[in-house]
Amino acid sequence: MRRLLKLLSYFFIIFLICFAALAYWQREALSRLIAVNSLFDADRIVSNFSNMNAAFLTTPLDRGDGSISALPVGVEMALPAGTQDWITDRRVTSLLVLKGGQVRHESYYQGTYAEDLRISWSMAKSYLSALLGVLLQEDKIHSLDDLVVDYAPQLRGSAYETATIRNVLNMASGVKFDEDYLDYNSDINRMGRTLALGGTLDQFASDLTETIAPPGDAWHYVSIDTHVLGMVIRGATGRAVPELLSEKILQHLGLEQAGYYLTDGAGVAFVLGGINQTTRDYGRFGLMIAQNGRYSGKQVVPQAWISASTRPSAPTKAAQIGYGFQWWIPKNAVPGEFLARGVYGQYIYINQSRDVVIVVTSTDRGFRNPGVADANIRMLRRLAKSL
Repeated sequence: MRRLLKLLSYFFIIFLICFAALAYWQREALSRLIAVNSLFDADRIVSNFSNMNAAFLTTPLDRGDGSISALPVGVEMALPAGTQDWITDRRVTSLLVLKGGQVRHESYYQGTYAEDLRISWSMAKSYLSALLGVLLQEDKIHSLDDLVVDYAPQLRGSAYETATIRNVLNMASGVKFDEDYLDYNSDINRMGRTLALGGTLDQFASDLTETIAPPGDAWHYVSIDTHVLGMVIRGATGRAVPELLSEKILQHLGLEQAGYYLTDGAGVAFVLGGINQTTRDYGRFGLMIAQNGRYSGKQVVPQAWISASTRPSAPTKAAQIGYGFQWWIPKNAVPGEFLARGVYGQYIYINQSRDVVIVVTSTDRGFRNPGVADANIRMLRRLAKSL
């Protein structure tokens, strides 16, 4: 008996040594996983959204060596009644209102600063759409009706086998994917843990085999569709998205800071929601889009693409908000009114007829509560109309 206990103690010590060695070897991945699991905690979310590089692998975005483009300060606007209550209730961290390219209001909350690189979440999808429009004009991508597998052969045999580029741009791929951020076991949260632990999203997308409808038949917002667009872009060009986005778009905007993308374990950018920039730099991107793709006298994104991508072309139902090529179009939108939107209350709202761009960053843990999204759009419209 004494010999058995001694043997068990020996094996227990060996186990502890092996466990400690494994933990040390995987310490960065474990640290990221712990950070991801507390990413949205009430006492951490504000700091986390300004410091995403502490939880994820990243790759820099290149702003180029040009000078910072001016955002001249105009006459301070009078915020409409109820704005401060909305800022408090929706846990807003920054609000930037531009009219005619001038700053009419800029404010920061919850201990955040103008220099913070804030996470875009799904506003990044609209950036990727702009890049795809440039590559389509350059004939790197031949047609929106090409199959995605023509450019991303790894997806052959997956749920994306018969989907076109247009289908995934419209979030109408038909792929089965659970986008519930509040469900720990949902596909979107499994994908987040894959990202944190250094897995690859290409493989994650390739492993999806179930569909809910034929491609093009139904609108079903699934973020993995945007990753597939990234696979198409990489396959068409043989280049990484951060390099292309920097060269084709960001370097022409006179950004204040370089910013960065979150990446997976293979260094592939998290194109569906991983851009980190300052609020003002989100504003510069919004201005370029609002000006039909022009910025500082240069046509950065084709005007025809801006028009095509920001009109409601997805097969949404009549009662739903409209959707284009990775852009949202509010209900009862006036011509030229559309927005980029991310979870937890991130917005780039554009109203071309009023020459207004509004950027909002937030840490709104109640963003999915009934009526919140509609109330946010009403507030954005009130801000635009008050100028």
